[in-house]
Amino acid sequence: QVTYVESGGGLVQTGGSLRLTCTASGDIWSGYFMGWYRQTPGSGRNMVARITPTGKTVYADSVKGRFTISTNDADTMWLQMNNLEVEDSGVYYCNTVPQVYDWGQGTQVTVSS
Repeated sequence: QVTYVESGGGLVQTGGSLRLTCTASGDIWSGYFMGWYRQTPGSGRNMVARITPTGKTVYADSVKGRFTISTNDADTMWLQMNNLEVEDSGVYYCNTVPQVYDWGQGTQVTVSS
């Protein structure tokens, strides 16, 4: 079992930036791809970015060109979020892709206009 702790969220204005951090209790690579997910009120968790152990990345269309996912190949993953939009607001979680382990507490991102 791997546990995740997300941090780095906050309140920013549109156009601002945040860097989210995911710290794993063990090896960030546990046999799966890794991803960042976003949950908004009334919807489930949707993946916004994914990364493979070889560094290949995939992004949701809504965040392409603005978000960057990366890892230290040890126990940490980041999501650099630039040019934030109101629609980026939500609680962000990290987990494997597909999700295997329990969800962490997430980190709240609120983008105000």
